[in-house]
Amino acid sequence: MSSKDWLEKDFYTVLGVGKSASADEIKKAYRKLARELHPDHNPGNKEAEEKFKAASEAYDVLSDDKKRKEYDEMRSLFGSGAFRRGAGAGRGGSQFDPSDLFGGFGGAGGQAAGDRRFGGAGFSDIFSSIFSGGGGAGAGARRGPQRGRDVEAEVTLDFAHAVQGTTLPLTLRSPGVCDSCHGNGAKPGTTPRTCPQCQGSGLISRNQGSFSFSEPCRECQGAGSIVDEKCPECRGTGGVTKNRTINVRFPAGVADGQRIRLSGRGEPGERGGPAGDLYVQVKVRADELFGRSGDDLTLTVPITIAEAVLGTDLKVPTLDGSVTLRVPPGTPSGRKLRARGKGVARRDGQAGDLIVTVDVQVPPVISDEARDALERFAKLTPPAGRERLEARTRRFG
Repeated sequence: MSSKDWLEKDFYTVLGVGKSASADEIKKAYRKLARELHPDHNPGNKEAEEKFKAASEAYDVLSDDKKRKEYDEMRSLFGSGAFRRGAGAGRGGSQFDPSDLFGGFGGAGGQAAGDRRFGGAGFSDIFSSIFSGGGGAGAGARRGPQRGRDVEAEVTLDFAHAVQGTTLPLTLRSPGVCDSCHGNGAKPGTTPRTCPQCQGSGLISRNQGSFSFSEPCRECQGAGSIVDEKCPECRGTGGVTKNRTINVRFPAGVADGQRIRLSGRGEPGERGGPAGDLYVQVKVRADELFGRSGDDLTLTVPITIAEAVLGTDLKVPTLDGSVTLRVPPGTPSGRKLRARGKGVARRDGQAGDLIVTVDVQVPPVISDEARDALERFAKLTPPAGRERLEARTRRFG
């Protein structure tokens, strides 16, 4: 891709954020687009695939503070007219040509101004650092190993699996190296030949006065080699979209909304570069009985009026069995009982507690015999302590 193509892209518009967007806002916008446009969710949709690639490209630049700063400075100069037509203004009307970028600085003095504007770096260094992922200019920066992209995935776990930990297979559909040509793009039995135009560097150097910069070779599109007979499997690209299954270990106590990073399990790198990372967003299904509060599990258990008054031994479930808790006589509705160590496992080997809330239930219908017994009970028990409420009522009565 040429310098012109890079400069004319508005990465902020691609992600749908403003130029003053924070890093978190940029990340959030990218994740939303990635979920909506991912090829797995849009099989056969070429438009969605192109938008997904554009969003990934924009995020690659804007998520890096250094790249974003240099990109903003270049766009600012370009938009303000700092890149003037110079000697090439009469060539082809107003159409922009990257080679004219350097004419606007006017020779050696212009070079100094440009170096001051970008912290002492020449334009070839700037283009290389922003768009090649490297620090310096030249063939080595473009031809060197490139880290693979990170991959986002989402998994929904059962409540018990999230609390106790589990290992699940995760199938991903993402780019990978073609098995037929092993990534070189050539038909099996053939090999790519060195590009005669750039001599294998992938770059063509151009001079403009006292400035020089490099751009991808048009003959080989920056690959440094030419494939005469393309691999029928990948059609010469060297990569294919494939399914791969990996086993993911979810630690005990993983929470809803937690993001797990698996280093090196993302997309493969280019030219021997390291693979990207896999980020798994965890969602946890609600349980019909248990809730969670930090490292504690919560459970509500109904008891009768008689059990609350007289006390009882209450057998309650846990995630791996059951425990018996003592309900003391005179227990009010809403009292919490604690079963220690029956909650969520911690990293230190300990565990939270199971918090049981008792709910005294009043039967909607009772027998005549039960009613008579309850009336006798009411006559034999003291009234509820409502003295302060009754005193306040008399003041307004």
